[in-house]
Amino acid sequence: MELYVILAFYIIVLLYSIILHEISHGVVALWLGDQTAKLAGRLTLQPLPHIDPVGSIILPIVMILTTPYAFGWAKPVPYNPNNLSWTKWGPVAVAFAGPLTNFILAACAVVVGKLIQLAPGQKKDIILSLRDLMNSDIVGLVAGDLNAIFFAVCAMVIFWNILLGIFNLIPIPPLDGSKLLFALVPLPPQVEDFLNRWGFLIVLGVIFFTPVGTVFGSVLSSVLNIFYSLMV
Repeated sequence: MELYVILAFYIIVLLYSIILHEISHGVVALWLGDQTAKLAGRLTLQPLPHIDPVGSIILPIVMILTTPYAFGWAKPVPYNPNNLSWTKWGPVAVAFAGPLTNFILAACAVVVGKLIQLAPGQKKDIILSLRDLMNSDIVGLVAGDLNAIFFAVCAMVIFWNILLGIFNLIPIPPLDGSKLLFALVPLPPQVEDFLNRWGFLIVLGVIFFTPVGTVFGSVLSSVLNIFYSLMV
């Protein structure tokens, strides 16, 4: 039973990491003159307007239960680039607000985790246990210890936000990094249309079935190790 409570925390942290990522797109768009996200009711922390049933709930749960890894997505926050006061670079600013928010959340979790009083060895054990939640002794490590529970939540925040931040920097639609690609390298309309239509499947194919996936995993592990080392 305790493991499923921890699993619920894991999903909630993922869900709100995604929601804050999406809200930040709408907030920056609003700052730059576009009210589309505001009028659509997407600048809210209430989860229902943001939830994609498959990407926000079903897929993350299935992946956590069956693999050491997981990811997810929410409904994209709408905005109209034609309304932005910063014509060329406005879409880039809107896009990069998402990953920047994720990195800021991870940095905040580092600070909080550093302040939590636990033995360094216990902190390291909790971090390692969260990397393969279903095959670890996370329950034994945190049971009955509020400090350990709060530290585990901080470690979850770091894991999800670094994963989301780095993943979304990949320069293929619909990921945020593609906006920088399109601003720097104008592509023929038919190429953009093709990438916008099939980009996510291309990303998954590249990550899971080519050596790029190994590079991505190495970068992710390296950045995670830096953040984790700062909170131990």
